[in-house]
Amino acid sequence: MGLSGIEQRACEAAAAAPMLDQVRAWAAVNSGSRNLAGLKSMAGLLADGFSALPGALELVPPDPVEIVDPNGSIRGVEHGAHLLLTVRPDAPVQLLFTGHYDTVFGTDHPFQTLKWLNDGRLNGPGVADMKGGLSLMLAALKAVETTPATSGFGYQVLIDSDEEVGSPSSAALIARAARGKAAAFTYEPALPDGTLAGARGGSGNFSIVVTGRSAHAGRNPEEGRNALLAAADLALRLEQAIGPGLKVNPAKIDGGGPNNVVPDHAVLRVNFRPASPDDEARARAHLDRAMAEVSAERDVAIHAHGGFGRPPKPLDPAAERLFGLVKDCGADLGLDIGWKATGGVCDGNNIAACGVPVVDTMGARGGAIHSEEEFLIPDSLPERAMLSTLAILRLVERGRP
Repeated sequence: MGLSGIEQRACEAAAAAPMLDQVRAWAAVNSGSRNLAGLKSMAGLLADGFSALPGALELVPPDPVEIVDPNGSIRGVEHGAHLLLTVRPDAPVQLLFTGHYDTVFGTDHPFQTLKWLNDGRLNGPGVADMKGGLSLMLAALKAVETTPATSGFGYQVLIDSDEEVGSPSSAALIARAARGKAAAFTYEPALPDGTLAGARGGSGNFSIVVTGRSAHAGRNPEEGRNALLAAADLALRLEQAIGPGLKVNPAKIDGGGPNNVVPDHAVLRVNFRPASPDDEARARAHLDRAMAEVSAERDVAIHAHGGFGRPPKPLDPAAERLFGLVKDCGADLGLDIGWKATGGVCDGNNIAACGVPVVDTMGARGGAIHSEEEFLIPDSLPERAMLSTLAILRLVERGRP
């Protein structure tokens, strides 16, 4: 098809943006999911950067979130604010662009600095996941704003502070932002070769609190109800659900105490990975059944805290058309764009669950994320900024994928 003059100029403007300098400055700020001071600093930098776009920018307070402590008690946990930019909300075509600014590297993690590797890659916390993606998202939107396309479309940018912990304080905001959108792009990193994530499985995290009855281990153990054994029994029963379409990982049991006391509490942490909505329903039914059986057979109380925060994301026809549009844009830029299914999850799962087609790996090329070897391929910043710019322009022209 080739690029029009407007498309060519916009792509060139996006590619020329100072993205690498921006990534280096942003990645120098520790914004681990639980580092509230670092998140506040990073939110301020993002607000400064995205204020270059028109529209109303706000920092939305996080929704309340509860977690289960090892002793079984429930307490609130704080998160950072979420950046929301709304541009031309009354325009006929509405798009959504999302990302996150938290990382998995906390304030006490040894991985805090950036360095250049011998092959030209940039190694640093969050450079690929996803401060590189945020930078090129901004570059693309600024470039699109220089074109006549702005008269026909509006959009929201949502950058949350808690994606790396499952987006518990932003999930409702994501759902509200997705409402009425024709399509969405999320800026998780692509693989080093540029491959995108296609279909994604879902994810559910549960903390299952087991309450038994304490007793002396020597004098009257039969009067006790061993919560630790009940939790182990439950873990083994949940393992039986593993099969095609469903992965189950009982990950940890908190509880127990002195050797001479029958333990009266335990907390089982478990993760489910369903491949489809039917598999998620099967996982829920298996969990409910196993809890009821263990509770009855061992005379303990069991309560499950948590849920399926990431619904499965199959590729429906609308999503396939959106991927096709991105692939065609890539071809016109000399890029071979492919995609494959993955077991990983992200905010794209939540967007797709709202019925909005989404490509959720529009970010920079990079790899080894969530490790001290995380790297960004710097040349991918202008490359992927141009890809986003062109895809946005053609989405606006079509009105839908």
